[in-house]
This record gives sequence, C-alpha cells and structure tokens, in this order.
Amino acid sequence: MNTYTKTMTEGSEFGNIIRFTLPLLLGNLFQQFYNIVDSVIVGQYLGKNALAAVGATGSITYFFYAFCIGISLGAGILIAQHFGAGNENEVKRYITNSAYVIGAFGVVLSVAAYILAPSLLHLLETPETIFDSSLGYMRIAVSGTVAVAAYNWINAVMRSLGNSRIPLFFLIVASVLNVALDLLFVIVFGMGVNGAALATIIAQAVSALSCIIFAFVKFPQFRFDRRTAALDMKAAGNCISKGIPIAVQNAFISVSMIYLQRTANTFGDTVIASYTATMRVEQIIQQPFASLGAALSTFVGQNIGAGKTDRCIRGYRLSMIAMAVFSAVMLVIFMLFGGNIVNIFVEDAEVIDIGGKALKLSACFYLFLGTIHTTRGVLNGAGDVFYAMVNGFVEVIGRIGFATVLASIPEIGCWAVWATSGLTWFLTGLMSYIRYKGGKWRSHSVT
Repeated sequence: MNTYTKTMTEGSEFGNIIRFTLPLLLGNLFQQFYNIVDSVIVGQYLGKNALAAVGATGSITYFFYAFCIGISLGAGILIAQHFGAGNENEVKRYITNSAYVIGAFGVVLSVAAYILAPSLLHLLETPETIFDSSLGYMRIAVSGTVAVAAYNWINAVMRSLGNSRIPLFFLIVASVLNVALDLLFVIVFGMGVNGAALATIIAQAVSALSCIIFAFVKFPQFRFDRRTAALDMKAAGNCISKGIPIAVQNAFISVSMIYLQRTANTFGDTVIASYTATMRVEQIIQQPFASLGAALSTFVGQNIGAGKTDRCIRGYRLSMIAMAVFSAVMLVIFMLFGGNIVNIFVEDAEVIDIGGKALKLSACFYLFLGTIHTTRGVLNGAGDVFYAMVNGFVEVIGRIGFATVLASIPEIGCWAVWATSGLTWFLTGLMSYIRYKGGKWRSHSVT
C-alpha cells in the first residue's frame, strides 16, 4: 500500500473515521476561511451594504458550483468502492474519466453563469442599492467555477483513496494567500467587493493546481498507461450517472437557498446583512457535520466495496453519538455568545441584535442538521445516490413551503428566514434517517 493512500477496511471503525475526519475538518474550515475573510474585510472596511452585496450572491453562485461538486462526489464513490475491492486499473480508469467529465462541466458552467448573472440577480429581487456590487462580485466568483470544479475533483479523488491530509496542506497555503490578496485588492488597491471575489478565486485555483501536480508525482494511481488514460464512454457515463443525482440534490438545495435569500431580500439591507453574517457562522458550524459525513462516505464506500457491511453500521452509530455531543455544545455556546459572534463580521448594532437572536434560534435545530450530513454520508458512500435527489427535493419543498407560509405571518416577520432553515433541517434529517433504517443502501455497491 502506498504511503499516500489508506484502506479503511481494517481496524477500529470509529478510529478510522475520526483520523480521516480531522484533517478533512481542518481543510473545510480553511476553505470556509475564504468566505469569512471576504465577509470580515468587506463588512469592516466597506460597510453594511457591501456585506449585503456579497451575501446576496452566495446561494445563486453555489447553484453552479453544486453540479461540479456532485459529479466529483459521484466519481469519488466509484473510486472508493473499486479501491476497497482492490481493482487498481478501474481506479485509474475512473480517475481519468472523471477528470474529463468534471473539466467539461466546469467550463460550460463558468460561461453560462457569467452570462446569466444579471437575470438571476433580478430574479432574486436583489435591492437596487446593492445590485451593481452584487453583479460584479458574482461574475468574478462564477468565472472561477472551473477552479472550484478542479479543487473538488482532486479532493474527492484523494479522499476516496483514504487521504485527507494532502489537500489540507495545500489549502492552508492557499488560505494564507487569500488573506494577503484580500487585503491587497480591497484595502490597498481599492477594488471593493470585486477584489474580495478575485482573491478567493485565485486562492482556490492555486490550491487545486498544487494538489493535482502533487498527485501526479506521488500517487501511483495517477500513473496511467494508454488504456487507463483513454476516454472510456462507459466509465465517463458511470461518473455522470452516479454524480448527477448528487448534483441535482445540491442544485435543489441551492434553489431552496436562493428562494430563502429572496425572502431575506424582501426585508431590506439590515436583514440581508444579518442573514449574511449568520450564514457565514453556520457555514463554519456545518463543517464538523460535513467532514464527518464525508469521512463516512469514504469509509462506507471502501467497506461496501470489500463486502463489510457490519463495519458500516457500527461506524454510523458511533458517528451519530459524536455528532449529537457536538450539537449540544454548539447550542450552549450560541445561547451565551450569539451577539458577540455576529459582532466579528459587522459593527452595526441592529444587525448584531438580529443576527445574535437568529443564531440562537438556528442552534436549536443543529441535531437535525448533523443527522442530515451523517446519514447522507452513509447513503452516498454505499452508492444509494437516487435518494440524494429525493433528499434535495425535500429540502426545496421544505424551504419554499415554510418560507412562504411563515413570511406571510406579520407576527413572525424576518424571523421566518431562520425558522425556515431549522424546520427544513428537521424534516430532511427525519427522512434521511428513515431511508437509512429501510436498509436499501446495503445493496447499492458498484463492485
């Protein structure tokens, strides 16, 4: 076994999962650091309206990123299962063909998103006071979809081979670069929100390119011959068929977030800024959940490929306990320090008051948010990707339905934005757990 790859089919289930989760968590936190730096610098140096302009683009930008992320995760499932089964040539074949697929998606989506940006911001009813700033930020951000696609692809491949440490190293370097470029572009060059977007895209591209070069030098799975490097329509098709349901899930989630952003926009600049700040905080809080889910996906993928279903079940149970403990700790922290946390992003007293109370409301539902990520990790790793699409549809129905009803009640007002997220987490988490208990995921191995 190469020192840069690791099989998770032997040894302590929870030990394997946690050792894999920790570097992944640090990497995800550094990735979120990109967004935090943007928000802090923009909010503190450019003001409330600039922060709102950045926040108004988040959900629609993610809509385009979602397809690339989904294809990457689908390819990772195939690679992990073949790696767990010891099929070395199939691993190489799926690495190359997933690269062809993700590259094509990245280019097409970059162009489409740039062209559609004005229409989509109008669809979100972005306020005129921040429209021009939002458009500039979004166009730069979506132009870097290719970089986002490349990073998510190489990250998914390395995870499927049992390595979550190497992407972390390059992401740390990119994070330092992002901070330096943010300060240079926004403060020194006076480029405004456009500078913040440009800094993030450059940093993401550096991280992706560095990881890919390292993989070709150090990983034997990246040493291809003519047969494994050739375009294989069946392998490419499998990557698409496994990835599209996850991509559609992500797209559904993004559509629901776009609707929620649109709901927040109707309450004005102050609520938009509050929502932006709380979203940045919750993106950090989601990282332990997301990292644990991603670790479970690799763990389950390898063990399903090796025919060891019992290890998958034990790993899931222990992960759920760890997730519940973390949720309880975060609930206490936000109840005590919600306003102080929002104050990191902005100094406007009204924004801090609304954002602090919103964090307390959201924290009450973190147990269900963690259940979504943890259970989804098992289902995706096993190859039960069709349910991923169903899961995303549930989130659309939940967010649009709850937001429409709650926002129409005057007594609830702007709190409908955050209550909608919590209730949607509850509904989606419950359905995910029911799907897991049904047991169909056990028969979805592709090996």
